[in-house]
Amino acid sequence: MAKMDPKNLSKKDNYRLLTSAVTPRPIAFITSMSQEGVINAAPFSYFNIISAEPPLLAVSIGRKQGQQKDTARNILQVGEFVVHVTDEDNVKKVNLTSMNLPPDQSEVKKVGLSPTVSDVVGVPSLKESKVRFECILEKHLVFEEGESATDYIIGRIVSYYVDDELYEEGIVKTNKLKPVARLGGKKYTTLGKIFELDRPD
Repeated sequence: MAKMDPKNLSKKDNYRLLTSAVTPRPIAFITSMSQEGVINAAPFSYFNIISAEPPLLAVSIGRKQGQQKDTARNILQVGEFVVHVTDEDNVKKVNLTSMNLPPDQSEVKKVGLSPTVSDVVGVPSLKESKVRFECILEKHLVFEEGESATDYIIGRIVSYYVDDELYEEGIVKTNKLKPVARLGGKKYTTLGKIFELDRPD
């Protein structure tokens, strides 16, 4: 069995190992808005729910050359954001929003996405997503290692949106949602075999 010390690996090597081993990872497609009103959209796969009561989710946003990414900066300045579930229908456009644009340009406009008014927060949601979570900033942590840093954003969900065709008796029908997840490198995956296991008493 291969054994490695993370301290002996470069940032790139740690990234490649982690992202190819911790799979599949759900993809948070996040809209945020700058103080100037520019709508930013970007995907992040270091993401998951962390609590149901209170309803909390978290996303980890690595900095680039020490600088905060637009998404993190916008969330910290405005205090609101929307997380959209990435699925088979929107994944190609979601991927396009990972392009490098200056802060005064909108990926939403560039890619041709359809913003719509959110129910609670001021940040627009996107019609291309069938499941959305409107969030307010709950907590912000920073993790630093050498010259690298990561912004860890915890959001409190203040509104759910689920397309009618996916919603039944309080749950989302996963087979109709058709979520897409990240693997290592450029690889993505769709739902495979679904099975159930009874939990022990």
